[in-house]
Amino acid sequence: MAIKKQYLKSKPVCKVTFSIEAEEAKKVSVVGSFNEWNAKKAPLKKLKNGTFKGTIDLDKDSSYEFKYLVDGEYVNDAAADSYAWSDFAGADNSVVTV
Repeated sequence: MAIKKQYLKSKPVCKVTFSIEAEEAKKVSVVGSFNEWNAKKAPLKKLKNGTFKGTIDLDKDSSYEFKYLVDGEYVNDAAADSYAWSDFAGADNSVVTV
């Protein structure tokens, strides 16, 4: 699991690349407060090495809660900036701050 941040000089935006190793998985998405927790809005692409990867533009100076959806199961990112308790999920969510 990894999160890579690339800040743009021209816009108040950060390109955030999410990646997770899930060799056996068929479908992986990143869902969160940035896409209304909708798996269809941020599917990740499977690479030859079994890692799923995708990049999302996020507004700077904000924090976003998220999880990976791996074949229907929610997974936190071990490389998250922090974690936040969600009463709705009854579990922690990963947090990325840009």
